[in-house]
Amino acid sequence: MNAGTKKSPSIALMLAVYVALLCLLGLTVLAAHYPLGAAALLVALAIAALKSTLVICYYMHVRYSSRVTWIFVIAGFLWLCIMFMLTFAEYAGRSGLTRAQPLSTSTESPR
Repeated sequence: MNAGTKKSPSIALMLAVYVALLCLLGLTVLAAHYPLGAAALLVALAIAALKSTLVICYYMHVRYSSRVTWIFVIAGFLWLCIMFMLTFAEYAGRSGLTRAQPLSTSTESPR
């Protein structure tokens, strides 16, 4: 193969990825109807990660792209992970106050 030409996915492969995405969609809906408890989030995130990987690799043609494109895709994913970690750390670090609770601890009413 010439260095200037890149392989592209065939129509059959694109249809297979489409069917796989539809099956994963059905699996997502099916998983939502079962009481999985704490594992529900992990199952949903695993299915979403697989779907996004298929879309990025095949529909965005990253699988057949240059290494520079791969570097930018990985950098974007790492940045997304950093943003999620910062968001979850901020959420976990919040105090127990809610909007229903007053900010002050005094119970005296103003006269």
